[in-house]
Amino acid sequence: MAYISQTEKKELAPAIKAVLKKYGVKGSIAINHHSSLVVNIKSGVLDFLGASQKYNDRQAEMRGLAPYEVGSYLQVNTSWCEQWMEDIGETKIAKFYGELIAAMKGTRWYNNSDIMTDYFD
Repeated sequence: MAYISQTEKKELAPAIKAVLKKYGVKGSIAINHHSSLVVNIKSGVLDFLGASQKYNDRQAEMRGLAPYEVGSYLQVNTSWCEQWMEDIGETKIAKFYGELIAAMKGTRWYNNSDIMTDYFD
């Protein structure tokens, strides 16, 4: 979204909170710079950091590199997070990401990724 208002955030919040509750995760909903809807995960039963560390270790091993520590903060790439979690067998986290992203997009999500459509849109 190019712009998201507090009103739109309030419209999306019930669906987002429902997904968080379904998976036993606590988080907050915010808007960054009037352009990004963000869900910050505070705690829960899903081990996001451990799963990301597992993925990073696997990728480092495949490339012959030394693994690095994920740390205590994780910013998720919403384009690939489901696929990455499926690749390492974390299906519950993959489903959580899928449902959360769908709830964040809501019914008014608009994306014309085609290069010509973007030019004329």
